Amino acid sequence: MAGIGMTSAADSESALNSSFTVRWYVLFVMMLAYTINIADRYVMSTVLEEIRLELHLTDSGIAFLTGVSLALFYVTMGIPLSWIADRYNRRNLLAASITIWSVMTTLCGLSRNYTQLLLARIGVGIGEAGGTPSCNSIVCDYFPAARRPMALTIFCLGAPIGAWLGADMAGAAAHAYGWRAAFLILGIPGVLLAGLIMLTVREPSRGCLDKPQDHGDNPTVLETLRFCVSQKSAVHVIMGSGVSALWGWGLMWFTPTFLQRTYNLDVGAAGGIIGPIHLVMGISASLLTAWLLARPSYTDPRKIVNLLGIVTALATIPSIVAYYTHSLIVAKVALWIFVPAVYFYIGPAFALGQNLAPPKMRAMFSAIALLIANVFNLIIAPQGVGLLSDWFAGPAGADAASLRSALLILAPTGFWAAFHYFMAARTIVADQHRAIGVID
Repeated sequence: MAGIGMTSAADSESALNSSFTVRWYVLFVMMLAYTINIADRYVMSTVLEEIRLELHLTDSGIAFLTGVSLALFYVTMGIPLSWIADRYNRRNLLAASITIWSVMTTLCGLSRNYTQLLLARIGVGIGEAGGTPSCNSIVCDYFPAARRPMALTIFCLGAPIGAWLGADMAGAAAHAYGWRAAFLILGIPGVLLAGLIMLTVREPSRGCLDKPQDHGDNPTVLETLRFCVSQKSAVHVIMGSGVSALWGWGLMWFTPTFLQRTYNLDVGAAGGIIGPIHLVMGISASLLTAWLLARPSYTDPRKIVNLLGIVTALATIPSIVAYYTHSLIVAKVALWIFVPAVYFYIGPAFALGQNLAPPKMRAMFSAIALLIANVFNLIIAPQGVGLLSDWFAGPAGADAASLRSALLILAPTGFWAAFHYFMAARTIVADQHRAIGVID
């Protein structure tokens, strides 16, 4: 992280204001960073069953290796790294973070036993903790407040593209060459992207597109937490996005394994079902969201949170059907309807949270939201599903039926997420004005 804070404000303003092309180039590069983040994180879910069988693990055992080991260090490192991002050069921090998680993903593929794989997954979590908060904060200083929901939704195209890479491409590689190959082909490109960021992206001046607000020069972590809690709508947006991650991404962890066990598919076939859904419907949902949020009527944040609540509540129904049915055709149809909602909320939720935070608290607000989301998504969801699956199975060991029952307990939590979005609408206009002033 040498050199953090070296870029001048004049250079930053020049990079920001030089042309329309510059800000969209930066947005595209940030999207690539998020793509690699998601791909490196979720490749594990594609090869879950292969690793479990080779290492002779239970569902709860593989769940710990999959999610908890990553999350414990992701959430503990997220706060200090976001503290750095709110004070120093975010570009340099981002490049260092990408390098760390990409190298550690490659080491996952070189692991020969449980301990090595566990340590490599921990390393992935440490690296990824500095990625998304830095990206969000940088994008928010290249786009004005009214355009941030649209910009961060474009940024979040990285989620479906990354999930497709982690499912379809990784599944094909694992089927042809073994599960370790899936990690190798996804880990190496990240190091190249880190170099591109260092060479072509400049650090923007913090808060340059917002009205000046007096929140102190360097708010402490405690001051940021107090301000966050005082923003009632921020609490509901953070909880809504967190429970959405519990629901949507939590279900995604075990979906390839569920398809393999229930319908007797190999890892390539299961990845071939999930991958295209992520790619086609994930991108379509993200582009539709960006188009909607670019409309003048959606500068009103109340409309955005109400839209998130409606979409999440409706999509919860097919999420239940996908794991209840015994028909592969019905399951596929339900997944094609449900999976887009996993992406629909990400960009708007990121943007709403950033607009509810003063400029010098943005990375920390993002870290708080990610901490909540990843505790739900990486700890509670996979470990809970794994424990429930083992419990339902009894001494015979986890199977398709036990995993189905566990996933059906998780699926209805989408209704809980929708509740928080609807509640946020009550105070979000006043809270946003308090944080960044009037949106033009």
